[in-house]
Amino acid sequence: MRRAQLPLSLVEVALGTVLILGVALGFALGTPAPDRQGPQLDAYASDTAALLANDPPRHGGATRLQEIVSSPTAFDRERDALSNRVARILPDNVLFRVETPHGAVGTPTPQGVSTGTATVPTGYGSAQIIVWYA
Repeated sequence: MRRAQLPLSLVEVALGTVLILGVALGFALGTPAPDRQGPQLDAYASDTAALLANDPPRHGGATRLQEIVSSPTAFDRERDALSNRVARILPDNVLFRVETPHGAVGTPTPQGVSTGTATVPTGYGSAQIIVWYA
């Protein structure tokens, strides 16, 4: 009785084809890119918060943020200066909004975009800094 035998070279060709197709599918399908915007935006927000928290006040208080959050009058007086200061801190392609208990400055936060946030407690309330890419 004769036995059927598969040639070894045919087995090698089949395994090589499967290997090459697997590698090609790996490159073709790829893997989803990690979300790199969120951590970078959080870093922008945290850096901005740290700078603002350490800026000296223009009129009174311990820090600039504490001065701004201390009263509605102080917020209204310092609104434009705060907006200009934050715009100078952040890169040109990053938009921002700073929300305080007495109001907000900056561009309204759009829906459906990745944002970075940082919150700074002051003696009079918290200031939240929200940033996103333009």
